[in-house]
Amino acid sequence: MDAGEASELHAQLAAAVHALNHDANPSARLAANQWLLALQRSPQGWAVATALLAAPDPPPPADLLFFAAQMLRRKIQSPGPALPGAGLAPQLLDALLLAARRFSAAPAPRQLLTQICLALSALALRAEGGVDGLFARMPHLPAPAVLELLTVLPEESAQDQAGDTGVDAAARCRFTRELLAHAPAVIEFLHSQSEKVPADDDGVPLHERNRRILRCLLSWVRVGCFSEMPAAALATHPLLTFAFNSLQVSFSFDVAIEVMTELVSQHQELPEAFLSKMPYIREVLLLPALTNRSDKIIAGLACLMCEVGQAVRFLSLCFSIMFCSAPALVAEGGSQALALTDALLRCTLAHFILGIDTKTTKRNAAQEVFLPVFSSLLDALLFRAQIDTDEHGADGAPCLPDGLAQFRMNLEELLVDICLLLGAPAYINKLFSHGWDFSSQSVPWKEVEVRMYALSMVADTILQDESPFDFSIVMHYVNILSGRTPVELNGGLFLVYKSFGDVIGSYSKWLSSSQNNIKPLLLFCASGISTSVSSNACSLALRKLCEDASPFIHEPQNLEILFWISEGMDKGNLRLEDEEEIVTAITQIDIDRDYSLRQNPATYTQSLDLAVRGLYRMGALFRHLSTSITSGLVDDDIILVLLGIFWPLLEKLFLSSHMENVNLSAAVCRSLSSAIHSCGQHFHMLLPKVMECLSTNFLLFQRHDCFLRTAGSVIEEFGHKEEYGALCVRTFETLSSASSISTLNSSYTCDQEPDLVEAYMYFTSMFIRCCPKEAIIASTSLLELSFQKAAICSTAMHRGAALAAMSYISCEGMKLDYIRLGFLEVVLAAVLESPECVPDGSPGVALIQILACCGEGLLSNVLYALLGISALSRVHKSATILQQLAAMCSFCERTTWKALLSWSSLCGWLQSTVKSLPSEYLKQGEAEMIIPLWLKVLEDAGSDYIHSRTGDNIVNHQVYMQGKGGRTLKRIIRDFAESHRNAPTPCPS
Repeated sequence: MDAGEASELHAQLAAAVHALNHDANPSARLAANQWLLALQRSPQGWAVATALLAAPDPPPPADLLFFAAQMLRRKIQSPGPALPGAGLAPQLLDALLLAARRFSAAPAPRQLLTQICLALSALALRAEGGVDGLFARMPHLPAPAVLELLTVLPEESAQDQAGDTGVDAAARCRFTRELLAHAPAVIEFLHSQSEKVPADDDGVPLHERNRRILRCLLSWVRVGCFSEMPAAALATHPLLTFAFNSLQVSFSFDVAIEVMTELVSQHQELPEAFLSKMPYIREVLLLPALTNRSDKIIAGLACLMCEVGQAVRFLSLCFSIMFCSAPALVAEGGSQALALTDALLRCTLAHFILGIDTKTTKRNAAQEVFLPVFSSLLDALLFRAQIDTDEHGADGAPCLPDGLAQFRMNLEELLVDICLLLGAPAYINKLFSHGWDFSSQSVPWKEVEVRMYALSMVADTILQDESPFDFSIVMHYVNILSGRTPVELNGGLFLVYKSFGDVIGSYSKWLSSSQNNIKPLLLFCASGISTSVSSNACSLALRKLCEDASPFIHEPQNLEILFWISEGMDKGNLRLEDEEEIVTAITQIDIDRDYSLRQNPATYTQSLDLAVRGLYRMGALFRHLSTSITSGLVDDDIILVLLGIFWPLLEKLFLSSHMENVNLSAAVCRSLSSAIHSCGQHFHMLLPKVMECLSTNFLLFQRHDCFLRTAGSVIEEFGHKEEYGALCVRTFETLSSASSISTLNSSYTCDQEPDLVEAYMYFTSMFIRCCPKEAIIASTSLLELSFQKAAICSTAMHRGAALAAMSYISCEGMKLDYIRLGFLEVVLAAVLESPECVPDGSPGVALIQILACCGEGLLSNVLYALLGISALSRVHKSATILQQLAAMCSFCERTTWKALLSWSSLCGWLQSTVKSLPSEYLKQGEAEMIIPLWLKVLEDAGSDYIHSRTGDNIVNHQVYMQGKGGRTLKRIIRDFAESHRNAPTPCPS
């Protein structure tokens, strides 16, 4: 174009930019925006933008220059052959460099220099030899321009802006390698800039220049500029000291925190260098921040401490400083206290101390140093976890405030860690060392309740420790509570019953070992069952007492209380005379009287109620008989007589239409399960009829999950016997044919029927764990369907349904008392048993073929399960599944099983799954980052799992992931879930 046309175009451009930025008329702004977009897409855009940036002094207005630089950047980033010809690209580079030199200082706005540098970075990414050419020209730029250019260059390595398209992952990897080749020079430049004194005036204030240096350093740390530097050299590097010292400057604190956090996350050896700086953090940063209530400083330190906790076991020293400096702040529960507590809850210090691969003496020495710290932490957290207000739910029943309930949920894992570190005796002593007044009139119930809660949360740890435990304090309060009348039980006191009920259920075996404890424990359960708040905990405690109690339970006074509880669960004070009515009620529910009973709804309801209560009593009777049967106090003739009365009654109920009543069917199934577990060997002649009744009733009443659960109990008891293999297969086929099971093919359906999902997963888990190999092989197609449904159900919003499905897949059971092996663990056991050959006709072959066929679907559903607000509760099980899956593929890769499953299978599944995710679930470029990162972490985690299952390394079920690789995998999974909590609700196909 000639000079006149160019001048007119520049005038139109200036008017359009002014209208876009300043015109009050929306129509004018829209028209201006459309005109500018058309210019940006046109070939003339290159010349117009470069001419504006090179315009002689005085320069054009700042907003016009900003648009010119932005237009160049967007044209460079546009997909397709948008760049000018090869001969014009160097001219574009020269024009941008001249502009960067010209507009690197005031009065030019900082944003203009940033846009110019972004355009240079985009050009370097796309041009052949662009990085080296750019670094060759940098010495001719002033320091502020170099600093800004070096800041934005590394960001191109993982750019996710919507306008940055047309560059694949391979090109970005090449770009990153070329950048890192210049890392030593960049580090030296930043070092020299950090040592400049105020006299070296380049037009930038010292505090602003230091902040820019930190931003640049952060960009290069993220891209891995120190990856080749030894840990010792990095710990003493001047730039690290510069960043640490910048924490003291309010203007640069936030960027310095980011630098330190990123360094710690990338270099696990680095945090040990922090130990010498702890006094500095305390005196200069933490104490003033706590005094001034500075949220910015406290939140930043909490974030840094959390990251250090994930990398090193010395974070305990930091906790010591925090809690010794401000215990009142932590206990009062303000916003600053919650920031600190959140860091404590999220750090995994205890995992590292408990899992470090060092000699026991070294680990014990480390634990002893930090015991006072965790003791103080326990005191503060228990104070914060106390019930401070009386709240009521929609039904009017007392309940925990939502915030406190969430806080306690977050505390569960930390309390276990503290108990492991302190040791069970010290932990218990800490809970009961407050010298409470034992008079029933002045008991500090809120303090007692929170300590009972803390005791129940660590029950598994204390029981495994097997240290002596004096329950006299617990029994003292049980006696007080069991003597209360219903009128006295009000408000928050029912929450005390709930916590005590949890303790009794958890420690029932120890508590019931003393004859004197049985009666008050039973009376306590009777009191607690009378209200909805504590009924669940106390009912569970009652069941555990019945299962674990010694022969003392058969004493008349205890049996009288037990029968009273069983019969009067809904009233709490059933008369002994009602015993005869219960027996009568059970016998009068007869198929022949169906019509007449239904004619009188009130009588029918009463009869059903009495029947349910009577059936529960019969179940309790069989549970109590189990001890006598085991000890030989009851002979076979008596058992056979009882079964001769019991089974005909149940069979008649199974054949009646009354089973449509959910309460009655549940009572029948529970009684049957109790009888089978108590005297299972006497049931063998009845098994075909039992399984037929359960299957038939489930097909009739498919929302009654109790039939599925009871069938699972039967398989658990008899499934291992080869003569019942065919019966188990027929039952599996019949139950799987139900329409309610067939429709479990979406997360929505699973959310509608969570109890059915849990029961189905329990049944299939029992089948795969207990049945002989012939039954497994014969049910391959059914197991494949169950595996597919479990993968789908793992994405359900309902937590119980999702975790039950994941438990079937992985090695962790829905109830550790019942399930210890999941699908993947069974397959892995079969593979490890025959590593050198693939045995013909083995269940391992059938199961691994299922895995090879359904592995991609499993991986896809696990990834979907990690998206959205409910993902964090599934992190551990998802990580367990992925570690076992990686272990399987890794092991098969090195053996003859490779023909069926290999490491390339997992690689293909992951690539296909990530690439098929809808665009709204991942950031742009995230897919290319996830695949190599996860594959590397999965490889390490799989190797660690195989190592833990072979030779002398075989370990039992543990709380934590196997090995360092497993823990790293869990951290990666948790980070992914946290960063996608706001993702759309997952809808996997």
